[in-house]
Amino acid sequence: MLQGPGLFILLLGVLVTVHELGHFLVAKACGVKVIRFSVGFGPKLFGFTKGETEYQVALLPLGGYVKMAGDSPHEELSPEDAKRGFLNAAPWKRALIVVAGPLFNLVFPVLIYFFVFFGPHEVTSTRVGYVDPAMPAAAAGLRPGDRIVAVDGEKVRTFDELREAFVGRFERPIPLTYERDGKQHITELTPQRLVESSPVDSVERGQIGVAPTNRPAVVGVPPGSPAAQAGLKTFDRILSVNGVGIPDEAALNEQLVKMEGPLKLSIQRLLPVDVGAVKGHVPSVLEVTMPKPPGTGGFAALGAEPADMYVGSVIPGSPAEKAGLRAGDQIVSFNGEPLRSFNVLAGKLSTLKDQSFQLTWRSAADGQEHTQALAQASRTSKDEMGQESSRLELGVRPWLPSSAELLPVDKVTVTFGVGEALREAATVVPKIVGQMVKVIGGLVSGQVSHKTLGGPVMMYQLASRSAEQGLDYFLNLMAIISINLGVMNLLPIPILDGFHLLSAFWEGIRRRPIPVRVREVANVVGLVLLVALMGMALFNDITR
Repeated sequence: MLQGPGLFILLLGVLVTVHELGHFLVAKACGVKVIRFSVGFGPKLFGFTKGETEYQVALLPLGGYVKMAGDSPHEELSPEDAKRGFLNAAPWKRALIVVAGPLFNLVFPVLIYFFVFFGPHEVTSTRVGYVDPAMPAAAAGLRPGDRIVAVDGEKVRTFDELREAFVGRFERPIPLTYERDGKQHITELTPQRLVESSPVDSVERGQIGVAPTNRPAVVGVPPGSPAAQAGLKTFDRILSVNGVGIPDEAALNEQLVKMEGPLKLSIQRLLPVDVGAVKGHVPSVLEVTMPKPPGTGGFAALGAEPADMYVGSVIPGSPAEKAGLRAGDQIVSFNGEPLRSFNVLAGKLSTLKDQSFQLTWRSAADGQEHTQALAQASRTSKDEMGQESSRLELGVRPWLPSSAELLPVDKVTVTFGVGEALREAATVVPKIVGQMVKVIGGLVSGQVSHKTLGGPVMMYQLASRSAEQGLDYFLNLMAIISINLGVMNLLPIPILDGFHLLSAFWEGIRRRPIPVRVREVANVVGLVLLVALMGMALFNDITR
């Protein structure tokens, strides 16, 4: 497969060629003379002439151009060519030629996504691996192993489709169809509201508390509990009981109901270790023996509880750390309401923004409860590409299993035919266009930081990742950048297509062209703006 430089050249070359092809085809259709169609810039490598147009491949493959007769106001033309010159064409023809480039950049991704979606795909199924005990799914009777087949009468085949089905569906009863032991059942649940926010957009969706992954049996140990007296600690993972393997929470519940008498537990505990300046944890396997109260099962049989409300980590400098929360503390209540799940806490925090609230937690250090008024604060983080983003956070994280600790999720093969693949492609592109427009608006208004801008270095890095991520990643990247080019070129900035489109509209309405001197000054201003924008993007690339 092509490596970084080759992928980068292919990415830019294809997208700019598609853009220029739009101008070229519509110019030909409108009767405007096209002198040259070039793939690449600089000295000509090879080419041919057909009719009145020269077709060539140039030395520098990072783009291309279309040279039309009369596209410069000072160009000297023969009387015959002048009649077919770009600037002498009717305003509506110039508008069509100008808009064709960005339009091709916006339509091309539909074709890309069609090929991405078309055919068979192995994806995560709707089989439930984990049910949050404090969420609506548990209250409705769903169990691990159930397979959800429809939401509000709408069929779902994948876990992504299940998640999207709850956009806009919350805080009202929703019928849910699921399959258990080969039979279908219908239950009704009321999803809790969750607000997913970004600097430019917010999505409200319902959450019911199911996950496709099976959770390992990890315990939370209250101070003074039978589990603590036996030597268990919070975040210990139960590997086996009396020699029977325990892969997940469901297996722990199933086995402990059957067993009587003393329990011999094999547990995995993460022990802290320092290697120079680096701190980490190494797993250690221990044996613990403890009595089992008769008639008990699950975590209660161990004198413990699920680790759901125990703090796995605290972000340095966050409101949670300043208030005194530490890893291992147990969150007890939110505004006086008892909490049993981090999902519930996340849903409540997502709707509060920066409003204050009362949080009660039990300290792992002294076993005492503490209550304090807190508020989320903005936290800026960087992704793997160095892109900065900010969001409101309390600063606590639940315990989460590593990828090595999770069992493989259930997969299903979904096949998209021609019609469905085209429909999906035609749906996703307008969504990305809308997000792109909001990002540009956010940059202008200041809601989105200019540090999020990326230039050629970032584009090269993203293209290089395609060698590792595969063809679908590369095609998705090409589609997004194509949409970016299309939207940006429609902005009414001099020297961009958007300004030429505005000029054509101006002439069509005022019945006279924009004066040549005004065009020249506007082009200089536009060039300065674009150079400044490119300089800012390049600076961001370097500082990343």
